[in-house]
Amino acid sequence: MATVAELRERLRRPLAAELAGGCQNRVVAGGVDKLLASPLGNPFPKIRETLRGYGDLGVTEREEALKTALAALSDGEKEKAKPVRAPRPAAKQAVPTAAPGERLPIDAPLARLDTGPGGARKLQTLGLHTVRDVLHAYPHRHEDRRALPDLSDVEEGQKVTVEGRVVAKSRRSPRPGMLVIDVTLETPSGGRVKATWFNQPWVEKQLREGAALVLTGRVKKFGRSVQLGVEHLETLDNAQDSLSTGRIVGVYDAKEGISQEFLRRAAFRALGAAPLDDYLPVHWRRKYGVTDLADALWGLHFPSDETHLTRATSRLRFDEYLFLELRMLLQGEDSVLQGKRFQATGDDINRFEAALPFRFTNAQRRVLLEITDDMRGDQQMARLIQGDVGSGKTAVAACALYLAVRDGYQGALMAPTEILARQHYANLRGYLGQLDVRVGLLIGAMTPKDKLEMQTRIAEGEVDVVVGTQALIQENVRFDNLGLAVVDEEHRFGVQQRRRLLASRPDVLVMSATPIPRSLALTAYGDLELSIIDELPPGRTPIETKLLQDTHRVQAYGFVMRQIREGQQAFVVTALIEESETLELLAATQLAEDLKTILPEARIDLLHGKMSAAEKDHVMERFRAHEFDILVSTTVIEVGVDVPNATVMVIENAERFGLAQLHQLRGRVGRGSQQSYCVLIAGEHSQKTRKRLKIIEGSTDGFVIAEADLKLRGPGELRGTRQSGIPDLRLADLANDAEVIEQARELAKHILAHDPRLEHPRLQYLRSELQNRSESVAYREVI
Repeated sequence: MATVAELRERLRRPLAAELAGGCQNRVVAGGVDKLLASPLGNPFPKIRETLRGYGDLGVTEREEALKTALAALSDGEKEKAKPVRAPRPAAKQAVPTAAPGERLPIDAPLARLDTGPGGARKLQTLGLHTVRDVLHAYPHRHEDRRALPDLSDVEEGQKVTVEGRVVAKSRRSPRPGMLVIDVTLETPSGGRVKATWFNQPWVEKQLREGAALVLTGRVKKFGRSVQLGVEHLETLDNAQDSLSTGRIVGVYDAKEGISQEFLRRAAFRALGAAPLDDYLPVHWRRKYGVTDLADALWGLHFPSDETHLTRATSRLRFDEYLFLELRMLLQGEDSVLQGKRFQATGDDINRFEAALPFRFTNAQRRVLLEITDDMRGDQQMARLIQGDVGSGKTAVAACALYLAVRDGYQGALMAPTEILARQHYANLRGYLGQLDVRVGLLIGAMTPKDKLEMQTRIAEGEVDVVVGTQALIQENVRFDNLGLAVVDEEHRFGVQQRRRLLASRPDVLVMSATPIPRSLALTAYGDLELSIIDELPPGRTPIETKLLQDTHRVQAYGFVMRQIREGQQAFVVTALIEESETLELLAATQLAEDLKTILPEARIDLLHGKMSAAEKDHVMERFRAHEFDILVSTTVIEVGVDVPNATVMVIENAERFGLAQLHQLRGRVGRGSQQSYCVLIAGEHSQKTRKRLKIIEGSTDGFVIAEADLKLRGPGELRGTRQSGIPDLRLADLANDAEVIEQARELAKHILAHDPRLEHPRLQYLRSELQNRSESVAYREVI
């Protein structure tokens, strides 16, 4: 039987938490009125009278009533309680825990938070060290335990959660090596359910008679009796004051020996102890339609209803994106640097277009307007041009380079491979040569003499636009007056490599032919503005795609042979699960040998990752010159390689690729005027694989495919999260969050435009929160 002092303490804790939480009347399910109507309030009529009608009071009145009630409870402590057991001796040099109702700094160590004996140590094993850490260790899902089900109405096999007390327990061994523990649980409604554990002897100590439990598992019915195969067990220390029943309950990531009840209690105490001040001023919250931080944190850990949970999730998801965008913009310091200022006139754009053998599409014109707006401004341009294969990104970049040259600056285009650099060089000479723009090439395969000559011409301003690989960012390359840098497939370069090119603060255009959903582009490329060319030039014939099982491989290569007899060429791509260039080489070599047997008429050659850059170039030049018919390749041909006479792409073991990568590979054909084809050969025959590959078969829109890939596989390592520093987004739903991300990005840009280093006193809490959320020491030094 609890003493009066123990009951007083049990009542004071939620009331103190309610005061600390801003008097929002959600510290317990049903509010303070329900708490006082429970048996816990019976011994304290004065407290019940002081707080009568609490839910109908305003915030100020609630605060006064709570302070009066807590003072009364504190005065009552002077009454002597009956001792239950001698207190444990204090550990030497122990950090004192906060007294009930005492506020703790948000970064206070967990030793100061009352989480019970060994509680701080348990939380530290989960990576939680401060009050802030506990507040932001969000539940990974929620269960509605407001009205637990009547088991007589539950269907066989349904997963349910039930609450009750143990009234009987037994153990048995139906056969050697098998232990079955059976418990009979009496639910609050008087019903009984049999719960069973198989080969889990360690749970037995929690199953004493009279113990209050919350069990989750699948139902089995035997006539009128109900049995539960238990998947999850929680013990309730005090069912009357439980955070695990009678409400919507959060379920947390945990380890063996750390109960959900303990984690909820820790979150509850952290919420009651921490000052939940908001780092977003009220006018920003109103503008973006988000609730205050205290409401959000209480609502995610202990929501009063579904609406509260939705409101809380929306606010904290917005915060995740806001801090990510702030971090990306601060890391990409280029976004706030003074840049070049170009004239970028409409006459110059018209002059460039008139020299083309085609007209710009509406999408290209729209993107050019976005680029020229940036180029005319004082701030350094940092823009990403996204577009599907063949959408005309290079022509747009060439126009921007022309505008830079017209103003007396130099331009540079950096590509990830020598094959691509040579291709861009040829294209830019075609676009710019007749406009008196001098285009040069600088790649590793050049002779030392040719390299030195090109480097000298660049330094003396005798070359207007330089195309190259990483050779452009070597120490002995000096530009006379670099005004615009174009980086192709930027995710293939390291961050430091890119920054060396940008040391002289040119305007920056990044091109990517890898379609990325807008939401992912806004996070992965948070330091860049986004332009999308979402329209293909007229007259392009869509590539026909066909999905075949590997049992129909002979028919696939029969079709390839018919194309070869008509004078066309084909790519055949192989993939391996293992990340091994040696095994990849063996697989590609074996496939080439097999094809020589299947297609004796065809001339076949091989391209693989173990070749040097010069060897790869040589093979591609021979393929372009139609010196052989079929190129068997690993994925080194994925990006950018242009062979107009190749009309067939066969992809072996297509299920081993992501949808976006398959679309990239498919884009290697269809570069000429002939109808082109892509054949996907699946070595796995499951329905799941077939459904996924059918997306590629049915669509040629890279952005549609990328959205599907995101939903199926998640964000993955796009752009290399290790390079870009994208943290885990615990509440994010990147497949559906584009609008939220754009709002967060807008606010981040607004904040940094007015205070680029977050130095204003009113932004100190925001700055502190940003620093604490950052996992990178180097990043903390940025701000």
